[in-house]
Amino acid sequence: AFRDQRQRTMEPRTELINPAPVVHRRKTLARGAALRTSRTHAEADEEARDGFDAEEIFEHIKDINDPEHPYSLEQLDVVSQAHVTVDDNTDRIKVAFTPTVPHCSMATLIGLSIRVKLLRVLPRRFKVDITVSPGSHSSEVAVNKQLNDKERVAAALENPNLLEKVDLCLNGQTAM
Repeated sequence: AFRDQRQRTMEPRTELINPAPVVHRRKTLARGAALRTSRTHAEADEEARDGFDAEEIFEHIKDINDPEHPYSLEQLDVVSQAHVTVDDNTDRIKVAFTPTVPHCSMATLIGLSIRVKLLRVLPRRFKVDITVSPGSHSSEVAVNKQLNDKERVAAALENPNLLEKVDLCLNGQTAM
């Protein structure tokens, strides 16, 4: 399935999946959490305990760019703090995202971008689940399976073309 995504992302696109997305105003958070840009040696240590909450996780993912449009996932209401759950006691994080259209072929790329961003900033102790919001995608079960299968994710990240698309999204650029 990621193979299909890789093939689609390598071919030039002539038409957009969602040519007129609804763009929302960015929200500013009162707390202004200090963000980690990468793991420090202490944070990478499994014994290091630094508290995380949904607001901080949302701050990390909200500026990821949509693969098709020059807008962030927050601006397109694909991610929201309300759909981020953190259980610091059990080291689990769940992020649910909502594609802009139910047939979005970019859903796996969006989810993979969220996963890579969190892999780069969180300590390894966390188990991260990335899912499409229930009922928001026509292939919800298949997309969720792809995004949470370690072997599929590892294989996808070994593909330089797909990783380039992810990096473009993480750096605020469109990938198409």
